[in-house]
Amino acid sequence: MTSPDPTPPAVEIAVTSPAGARAAIAGGADRVELCTALELGGLTPSLTMTEEAVATGIPVQVLIRCRPGGFVYSPEEIGWMADEAARAVVAGAAGVVIGALTTDGRIDLPSLHRLSAAARAVDPGTQVTFHRAIDQLRDPAAHLEDLAAAGIDRILTSGGAPTVDLGLRQIAAMLDRGTGIEVMAGGGISPETLRSVLAVGVHAVHLSAKKAVRQTSPHWIPVGSTTAADGDVHYRTDASLVRETVRTARNSG
Repeated sequence: MTSPDPTPPAVEIAVTSPAGARAAIAGGADRVELCTALELGGLTPSLTMTEEAVATGIPVQVLIRCRPGGFVYSPEEIGWMADEAARAVVAGAAGVVIGALTTDGRIDLPSLHRLSAAARAVDPGTQVTFHRAIDQLRDPAAHLEDLAAAGIDRILTSGGAPTVDLGLRQIAAMLDRGTGIEVMAGGGISPETLRSVLAVGVHAVHLSAKKAVRQTSPHWIPVGSTTAADGDVHYRTDASLVRETVRTARNSG
Protein backbone atom coordinates (compact mmCIF):
# COMPACT_ATOMS: atom_id res chain seq x y z
CA MET A 1 0.00 0.00 0.00
CA THR A 2 0.98 3.64 -0.46
CA SER A 3 3.27 5.12 2.19
CA PRO A 4 1.56 7.67 4.41
CA ASP A 5 1.86 11.32 3.35
CA PRO A 6 3.98 13.28 5.89
CA THR A 7 1.32 16.02 5.91
CA PRO A 8 -1.40 15.20 8.46
CA PRO A 9 -4.62 14.31 6.66
CA ALA A 10 -7.43 16.84 6.72
CA VAL A 11 -10.55 16.03 8.73
CA GLU A 12 -13.89 16.87 7.11
CA ILE A 13 -17.11 16.47 9.10
CA ALA A 14 -20.49 15.96 7.46
CA VAL A 15 -22.91 18.24 9.30
CA THR A 16 -26.59 19.03 8.88
CA SER A 17 -26.81 22.39 10.63
CA PRO A 18 -24.86 25.47 11.72
CA ALA A 19 -24.79 23.90 15.20
CA GLY A 20 -23.01 20.93 13.64
CA ALA A 21 -20.49 23.30 12.07
CA ARG A 22 -19.83 24.86 15.47
CA ALA A 23 -19.31 21.40 16.99
CA ALA A 24 -16.86 20.59 14.19
CA ILE A 25 -14.97 23.79 14.98
CA ALA A 26 -14.91 22.93 18.69
CA GLY A 27 -13.43 19.55 17.82
CA GLY A 28 -10.73 21.05 15.59
CA ALA A 29 -11.99 19.90 12.16
CA ASP A 30 -10.51 21.45 9.03
CA ARG A 31 -13.76 21.85 7.10
CA VAL A 32 -17.34 20.62 6.93
CA GLU A 33 -19.61 19.22 4.27
CA LEU A 34 -23.05 20.72 4.79
CA CYS A 35 -26.11 18.71 3.79
CA THR A 36 -29.49 17.60 5.01
CA ALA A 37 -31.01 14.12 5.35
CA LEU A 38 -27.89 12.13 6.15
CA GLU A 39 -30.13 9.09 6.55
CA LEU A 40 -30.79 9.36 2.78
CA GLY A 41 -27.13 9.77 1.93
CA GLY A 42 -27.36 13.57 2.09
CA LEU A 43 -29.30 16.19 0.11
CA THR A 44 -28.74 19.87 -0.69
CA PRO A 45 -29.25 22.19 2.31
CA SER A 46 -31.23 25.41 2.20
CA LEU A 47 -29.56 28.71 1.39
CA THR A 48 -30.30 30.03 4.88
CA MET A 49 -28.59 27.02 6.42
CA THR A 50 -25.62 27.51 4.09
CA GLU A 51 -25.30 31.20 4.96
CA GLU A 52 -25.43 30.49 8.69
CA ALA A 53 -22.92 27.63 8.45
CA VAL A 54 -20.57 29.88 6.46
CA ALA A 55 -20.95 32.52 9.18
CA THR A 56 -19.38 30.17 11.73
CA GLY A 57 -16.03 30.70 9.98
CA ILE A 58 -15.16 27.13 9.02
CA PRO A 59 -14.74 26.33 5.30
CA VAL A 60 -18.04 24.88 4.07
CA GLN A 61 -18.41 22.39 1.24
CA VAL A 62 -22.07 22.22 0.17
CA LEU A 63 -23.53 18.97 -1.10
CA ILE A 64 -25.41 19.45 -4.37
CA ARG A 65 -27.81 16.53 -4.68
CA CYS A 66 -31.45 17.24 -5.54
CA ARG A 67 -32.95 13.88 -4.55
CA PRO A 68 -32.15 10.50 -3.00
CA GLY A 69 -31.68 7.39 -5.10
CA GLY A 70 -29.15 6.87 -7.84
CA PHE A 71 -26.85 9.34 -9.55
CA VAL A 72 -28.23 9.28 -13.11
CA TYR A 73 -29.96 12.62 -13.55
CA SER A 74 -32.28 14.14 -16.13
CA PRO A 75 -31.29 17.38 -17.89
CA GLU A 76 -33.89 19.18 -15.76
CA GLU A 77 -32.32 17.87 -12.53
CA ILE A 78 -28.84 18.88 -13.68
CA GLY A 79 -30.22 22.35 -14.37
CA TRP A 80 -31.60 22.61 -10.85
CA MET A 81 -28.34 21.46 -9.32
CA ALA A 82 -26.29 23.86 -11.45
CA ASP A 83 -28.39 26.72 -10.07
CA GLU A 84 -28.00 25.38 -6.53
CA ALA A 85 -24.22 25.11 -6.95
CA ALA A 86 -23.97 28.73 -8.08
CA ARG A 87 -26.18 29.95 -5.24
CA ALA A 88 -24.19 28.01 -2.66
CA VAL A 89 -21.03 29.80 -3.76
CA VAL A 90 -22.83 33.16 -3.70
CA ALA A 91 -23.81 32.29 -0.11
CA GLY A 92 -20.12 31.88 0.76
CA ALA A 93 -19.43 28.19 0.33
CA ALA A 94 -15.76 27.35 -0.18
CA GLY A 95 -16.70 24.40 -2.37
CA VAL A 96 -19.42 22.19 -3.79
CA VAL A 97 -19.77 18.43 -3.67
CA ILE A 98 -21.19 16.94 -6.87
CA GLY A 99 -21.47 13.75 -8.89
CA ALA A 100 -23.35 12.36 -11.88
CA LEU A 101 -23.25 9.04 -13.73
CA THR A 102 -24.51 7.67 -17.03
CA THR A 103 -26.85 4.73 -17.45
CA ASP A 104 -23.95 2.55 -18.67
CA GLY A 105 -21.94 3.04 -15.50
CA ARG A 106 -19.58 5.86 -16.43
CA ILE A 107 -19.04 9.38 -15.17
CA ASP A 108 -21.41 11.84 -16.82
CA LEU A 109 -18.68 14.29 -17.84
CA PRO A 110 -20.90 16.83 -19.64
CA SER A 111 -23.16 17.12 -16.59
CA LEU A 112 -20.16 17.25 -14.29
CA HIS A 113 -18.72 20.12 -16.34
CA ARG A 114 -22.03 21.99 -16.21
CA LEU A 115 -22.22 21.71 -12.42
CA SER A 116 -18.62 22.71 -11.75
CA ALA A 117 -18.74 25.52 -14.32
CA ALA A 118 -21.84 26.99 -12.64
CA ALA A 119 -20.03 27.15 -9.29
CA ARG A 120 -16.78 28.48 -10.71
CA ALA A 121 -18.55 31.13 -12.76
CA VAL A 122 -19.26 32.76 -9.39
CA ASP A 123 -15.79 32.14 -7.98
CA PRO A 124 -13.07 30.48 -10.08
CA GLY A 125 -11.37 29.30 -6.88
CA THR A 126 -14.33 27.17 -5.79
CA GLN A 127 -13.25 23.70 -4.68
CA VAL A 128 -15.08 20.84 -6.37
CA THR A 129 -15.42 17.40 -4.79
CA PHE A 130 -16.77 14.34 -6.62
CA HIS A 131 -18.80 12.44 -4.04
CA ARG A 132 -19.41 8.75 -3.47
CA ALA A 133 -21.10 8.30 -6.82
CA ILE A 134 -17.60 7.13 -7.73
CA ASP A 135 -18.13 4.06 -5.54
CA GLN A 136 -20.93 2.93 -7.85
CA LEU A 137 -18.41 2.39 -10.67
CA ARG A 138 -16.93 -1.02 -11.40
CA ASP A 139 -13.33 0.22 -11.15
CA PRO A 140 -13.29 3.58 -9.35
CA ALA A 141 -9.53 4.11 -9.66
CA ALA A 142 -9.69 3.88 -13.46
CA HIS A 143 -11.75 7.08 -13.63
CA LEU A 144 -9.40 9.40 -11.76
CA GLU A 145 -7.67 10.70 -14.89
CA ASP A 146 -11.03 11.73 -16.34
CA LEU A 147 -11.90 13.55 -13.11
CA ALA A 148 -8.52 15.28 -13.02
CA ALA A 149 -8.99 16.43 -16.61
CA ALA A 150 -12.43 17.75 -15.62
CA GLY A 151 -10.85 19.93 -12.93
CA ILE A 152 -12.06 17.99 -9.90
CA ASP A 153 -10.07 18.84 -6.76
CA ARG A 154 -10.92 15.85 -4.59
CA ILE A 155 -12.95 12.67 -4.43
CA LEU A 156 -14.87 11.19 -1.53
CA THR A 157 -14.69 7.41 -1.65
CA SER A 158 -15.07 4.21 0.31
CA GLY A 159 -13.01 2.42 -2.33
CA GLY A 160 -16.08 1.02 -4.04
CA ALA A 161 -17.05 -0.96 -0.94
CA PRO A 162 -20.00 -0.65 1.46
CA THR A 163 -17.64 0.72 4.12
CA VAL A 164 -14.22 2.27 3.80
CA ASP A 165 -12.38 -0.40 5.81
CA LEU A 166 -13.38 -2.93 3.12
CA GLY A 167 -12.18 -0.70 0.29
CA LEU A 168 -8.63 0.09 1.39
CA ARG A 169 -6.99 -1.80 -1.48
CA GLN A 170 -8.93 0.22 -4.05
CA ILE A 171 -8.17 3.48 -2.20
CA ALA A 172 -4.46 2.61 -2.28
CA ALA A 173 -4.79 2.07 -6.04
CA MET A 174 -6.33 5.52 -6.37
CA LEU A 175 -3.44 7.08 -4.48
CA ASP A 176 -0.91 5.20 -6.59
CA ARG A 177 -2.25 6.77 -9.79
CA GLY A 178 -0.76 10.11 -8.76
CA THR A 179 -3.36 12.25 -10.53
CA GLY A 180 -3.05 15.17 -8.11
CA ILE A 181 -6.63 14.71 -6.93
CA GLU A 182 -7.06 14.73 -3.16
CA VAL A 183 -8.28 11.29 -2.10
CA MET A 184 -10.62 11.59 0.88
CA ALA A 185 -11.77 8.37 2.54
CA GLY A 186 -15.28 8.19 3.91
CA GLY A 187 -18.09 5.73 4.53
CA GLY A 188 -18.50 4.09 7.90
CA ILE A 189 -15.35 5.50 9.51
CA SER A 190 -15.32 4.91 13.25
CA PRO A 191 -12.68 5.27 15.99
CA GLU A 192 -12.05 1.52 15.58
CA THR A 193 -11.33 1.70 11.82
CA LEU A 194 -9.71 5.14 11.61
CA ARG A 195 -6.11 4.07 12.11
CA SER A 196 -6.22 1.45 9.35
CA VAL A 197 -7.70 4.03 6.99
CA LEU A 198 -5.02 6.58 7.84
CA ALA A 199 -2.28 3.98 7.38
CA VAL A 200 -3.07 3.82 3.65
CA GLY A 201 -1.90 7.41 3.30
CA VAL A 202 -5.16 9.15 2.39
CA HIS A 203 -5.11 12.92 2.07
CA ALA A 204 -8.26 13.41 4.14
CA VAL A 205 -10.96 11.58 6.06
CA HIS A 206 -14.69 12.30 6.06
CA LEU A 207 -17.18 11.25 8.72
CA SER A 208 -20.32 12.48 10.41
CA ALA A 209 -19.10 12.04 14.02
CA LYS A 210 -22.73 11.99 15.08
CA LYS A 211 -24.70 10.73 18.03
CA ALA A 212 -28.39 9.88 18.09
CA VAL A 213 -30.73 12.21 19.94
CA ARG A 214 -34.21 10.95 20.78
CA GLN A 215 -36.93 13.50 21.41
CA THR A 216 -38.97 13.09 24.57
CA SER A 217 -42.39 12.84 22.97
CA PRO A 218 -44.87 10.63 24.85
CA HIS A 219 -46.50 9.56 21.61
CA TRP A 220 -45.01 9.31 18.12
CA ILE A 221 -47.07 8.95 14.96
CA PRO A 222 -44.97 7.74 11.99
CA VAL A 223 -44.57 10.41 9.33
CA GLY A 224 -43.64 9.56 5.75
CA SER A 225 -41.45 6.47 5.55
CA THR A 226 -40.23 6.65 9.16
CA THR A 227 -41.34 4.16 11.77
CA ALA A 228 -42.21 4.44 15.42
CA ALA A 229 -38.81 2.90 16.20
CA ASP A 230 -36.71 5.57 14.47
CA GLY A 231 -39.02 8.45 13.59
CA ASP A 232 -38.37 10.47 16.75
CA VAL A 233 -34.58 10.24 16.43
CA HIS A 234 -32.29 12.80 14.87
CA TYR A 235 -28.52 13.05 14.84
CA ARG A 236 -26.22 15.69 16.24
CA THR A 237 -22.53 16.29 15.54
CA ASP A 238 -20.54 15.38 18.64
CA ALA A 239 -17.52 17.61 19.29
CA SER A 240 -15.79 14.94 21.39
CA LEU A 241 -15.92 12.46 18.49
CA VAL A 242 -14.56 15.12 16.16
CA ARG A 243 -11.78 15.89 18.63
CA GLU A 244 -10.84 12.22 18.94
CA THR A 245 -10.68 11.90 15.16
CA VAL A 246 -8.56 15.02 14.78
CA ARG A 247 -6.15 13.87 17.49
CA THR A 248 -5.70 10.49 15.80
CA ALA A 249 -5.24 12.08 12.38
CA ARG A 250 -2.65 14.54 13.63
CA ASN A 251 -0.67 11.71 15.20
CA SER A 252 -0.99 9.35 12.23
CA GLY A 253 2.54 10.02 10.95
